Amino acid sequence: MPLQLSPAERRALKARAHALEPTVLVGSAGLTAAVAGEIDRNLTAHELIKVRVMGDDREVREDILKRICDDLGAAPVQHIGKILVVYRPKPEAPPKARPRAKRKPPRVLKRNFQNRA
Repeated sequence: MPLQLSPAERRALKARAHALEPTVLVGSAGLTAAVAGEIDRNLTAHELIKVRVMGDDREVREDILKRICDDLGAAPVQHIGKILVVYRPKPEAPPKARPRAKRKPPRVLKRNFQNRA
């Protein structure tokens, strides 16, 4: 099921996406498994990406956007011309284990030979 965005969230994501360049290109073969995997990797790394679709049919581009969002659990942000903007929040990283505190090395006692007879 695709993510649902409020209008305010969608507006903020559109503003963030304005400066982005397309990271994935969907060619004439359409949305293949390799392209879907690349989109998934880019969403995991960047959470907001642009996808360029090389096709003139608007309905095909809308279908590709819907399939991307359904298959990858993402939210459609914007579809302008041949550019699709897709958002999926980054998965939370598991907390890193805290390194154990290292013990201080034993203190070396300074020997004093002044009072020796």
